[in-house]
Amino acid sequence: MIGSGATAVTLVPAMAETAAKVTMLQRSPSYFVSLGRNDPIAKLLRKALPEKPAFDAIRWKNTLMFMAFHQFCRRFPDQARALLKRGVRAELGDDFDIETHFNPKYEPWDERVCFVPDGDFFKAIRSGKAEVVTDEIETFTEKGIKLRSGRELEADLIVSATGLNVVMLGGATATIDGERFDPSQKFFYRGAMFDDVPNFALVVGYTNATWTLKVDLVHQYVCRILNYMRERGFDEVRPVLDDPEVRPRELIEMTSGYIARVRDQLPKNGSKKPWKLYQNYILDRVMLKRARLDDGALRFARRAARVGRKAA
Repeated sequence: MIGSGATAVTLVPAMAETAAKVTMLQRSPSYFVSLGRNDPIAKLLRKALPEKPAFDAIRWKNTLMFMAFHQFCRRFPDQARALLKRGVRAELGDDFDIETHFNPKYEPWDERVCFVPDGDFFKAIRSGKAEVVTDEIETFTEKGIKLRSGRELEADLIVSATGLNVVMLGGATATIDGERFDPSQKFFYRGAMFDDVPNFALVVGYTNATWTLKVDLVHQYVCRILNYMRERGFDEVRPVLDDPEVRPRELIEMTSGYIARVRDQLPKNGSKKPWKLYQNYILDRVMLKRARLDDGALRFARRAARVGRKAA
């Protein structure tokens, strides 16, 4: 298994159930946190509250917990690194070489932290059916993989779990009035729309929390816009950036390979609201649920009737 991200972490223990031995080969280590599938607090809330309030309480509990963990890691990286390494040591024991295999060069949340369901990845290593090798690939051989260190990993099957490629607009080519639309030349409005692009919304979820939290906020915001347009007879909306104080910033400040590879293709993050994309559910919730639609940046219009247009 080449790679040490979320894909490898879930595949290694699954394959170790039936394979004789699984080796996870990583060029550099990642951060790992063991997380139980069974949540005793959630069970208690389900017993104590009706279904809908229990669901809301559990969701807020999980959201705030992950936000607090992320903030702790970013504000106190040295303490966070020590805490994460201590968690791995508790799983694998004092004899395991943590410094080589689980001590990343980057700070926590410079790249995403991998969560291990029920610690099954660590269980596979403890059982001896899985191992971690930290090295670089020299070449592929008839028997497997030759490493820079000179060691050869023999393998019956090699799985590449080396990361994804972000594809803007799902690979579609979009044009506006015959002109090709290049997202990298646009600012992102409220993390949902592009400046001067009509009737178009896009979801960019969180890198530090569940992706669908942002999806929910954006789709509710877009529905607010659609209802506003329907009630007032508008059929076009576009954000317009005319604030000279807005400066371009990176959209996602992470060093992960899948972000670095497409950094020049991503839209621009603004330096101030409403053009600033946050990685914070609380701020986004306030901004998207309560923001005025007539904020001066959103421009609504009625298209002129087209000559010769057929009646419906």
